[in-house]
Amino acid sequence: MEPLTPSRLRAELAEALGEPLDDLTDDDDLFAYGLDSMTFMSLVERWRRQGVEASYVTLAERPTIASWSTMLAG
Repeated sequence: MEPLTPSRLRAELAEALGEPLDDLTDDDDLFAYGLDSMTFMSLVERWRRQGVEASYVTLAERPTIASWSTMLAG
């Protein structure tokens, strides 16, 4: 599986939100944009299965593509 790069993260979030890829900016609050808790948990679980260390609490505290890109890069 491709690493969880910022561009892949943006693409997965755009798909999950049903939004055009170009509509999401790095600083959009993803929950305000419409990311619901079930979709959020599903994404985090998918990333975990792919070997990405992801914490629900940490991600929920800073729900932007910019923050998540940094947190999930390792």
